Amino acid sequence: MLSQLSINNYALINQLSIDFSSGLSIITGETGAGKSILLGALGLVLGNRADLSSLKDTSKKCIVEAKVALENYNLQDFFVAVDLDYDAETIIRREILPSGKSRAFVNDTPVTLTVLNQLRTKLIDVHSQHQTTALSDISFQFAIIDALAKNQARLTSYKKGFLQLNQLKKELEALEEQQKEANKQYDYNLHLFTELEEANIKLEEQEELEEKLEKLNNIEDIKLNLSESLEIATNEEIGLQNLLNTLEHKIAKVAPFSKDYQEIADRITSIKIEMDDIVAEIENANENVNFNPNEAEEINDRLQLLYNLQKKHYVSSNEELLKVFEELSLKVQQVESAEDTINQKKKEIHNVSDKLDQVADLITNARKKAIPKLTKQLENILADLGMENARFAINIKQTIIYFANGKDNLEFLFSANKGGNFGELKKVASGGELSRIMLAVKQVLSENTNLPTIIFDEIDTGVSGEVSNKIATIMKQMSINMQVIAITHLPQIAAKGANHYKVYKKEINGITTTNLKELSAEERVIEIAEMLSGKNISDSALTHAKELLN
Repeated sequence: MLSQLSINNYALINQLSIDFSSGLSIITGETGAGKSILLGALGLVLGNRADLSSLKDTSKKCIVEAKVALENYNLQDFFVAVDLDYDAETIIRREILPSGKSRAFVNDTPVTLTVLNQLRTKLIDVHSQHQTTALSDISFQFAIIDALAKNQARLTSYKKGFLQLNQLKKELEALEEQQKEANKQYDYNLHLFTELEEANIKLEEQEELEEKLEKLNNIEDIKLNLSESLEIATNEEIGLQNLLNTLEHKIAKVAPFSKDYQEIADRITSIKIEMDDIVAEIENANENVNFNPNEAEEINDRLQLLYNLQKKHYVSSNEELLKVFEELSLKVQQVESAEDTINQKKKEIHNVSDKLDQVADLITNARKKAIPKLTKQLENILADLGMENARFAINIKQTIIYFANGKDNLEFLFSANKGGNFGELKKVASGGELSRIMLAVKQVLSENTNLPTIIFDEIDTGVSGEVSNKIATIMKQMSINMQVIAITHLPQIAAKGANHYKVYKKEINGITTTNLKELSAEERVIEIAEMLSGKNISDSALTHAKELLN
């Protein structure tokens, strides 16, 4: 509940601070005294847009601060969700700087206006005579029924499932769109994939084939040089092997005479062994040099295939070609396995839908059970407010469509006259009737919700006599469950308040300012008497005022 409101440098207000208590508080004052300024300041601290025209003195900043008691309203989870420190006595502050920049704080933590407006919906309902348009809003109508149906927990569960279902549907739509696009390329990709798969490409194959082909293309030179090499190595007279044998024999004769000679001899023996091995390999290579025209043709064909595939895929090596093959394989697999993925996603949607249907059924059943009670309460309250023939026809019908708050269509119809036809509220109810219907709705909501504070802004306009007494009684009853602040011109309502505040203007040094003060018991008598008879208060007005207060 709102426990304190402080305003500095706002509109006609220099500075004021007022404490509020629980129960019914009344605010009165002459027309133009500044009651709307108070509501403007309160709206500012709760997230309304601000501009420099709000500053009384444009050289100083404007500060509006509201202290709210939250101990009994279970708002800890909300504070955690928006990353704010919870305090049972929370302070909300709004500042407008001379530059026009606006800042907002909750318990000294900077917050955005979005967060401030979210908090506002959980703290204070400002109800004016112009707010009756909400009665025709289907979401508001559902909110009334759901409050009586105690659907809050079910709706929270449903909304989680609803968001999950929508997310899954988006994912399914994206998968199907991807599959559609992939299918367009599937046949071509499959052809390319199959072509590479059949080619059976090996990583080092190209280099090996190119080397082999080079050998085959130079087979005559290879054969000639290998044969001449053997002749040089093995000729009986001048061959290297024979010369090495002779050299080895000569050095062997002198080797016993010196270690140096022996080392030379050992080295010659090593060379001779290596030479014999080389000659053996040359002989083997020479024997294996055979030209096979078919083999050359096969290698040429294979290399040409690799070159063509590389050109086709804009690459220059088998390594890159194998990467292309992997990418094509993935694309083909994605298309071929997409049906399984889509079917799995559809299964998830089906499972979530089943669970959502179960919660939606609970919501619908609770709503249907609450409607007779709601209808009866509204009609009884309206009868007290002078609308004895008011009747409601509220119908719920479940659909196959998932809405944000269930699967129901709602028909919220009204008839003000006995035997009259039912119709939409905005079409069949007058402005005065809508005001009283909204008041009845607010009373029902006050008994079934945990909203800390409601402010009524002159909803009694155009009302008098016994109806005004009934409105006052309803406000008094509402104040049992919540803090009620009523701005009023009616003495019957003003007299019902546990606390009474007066808005007034005062001129100091030629400057008009708006002020607010809490009235004492004696001051209340005078204020109500003045509301009854005007500035010239009669004795009968004073007597009547005392009677109203008693």
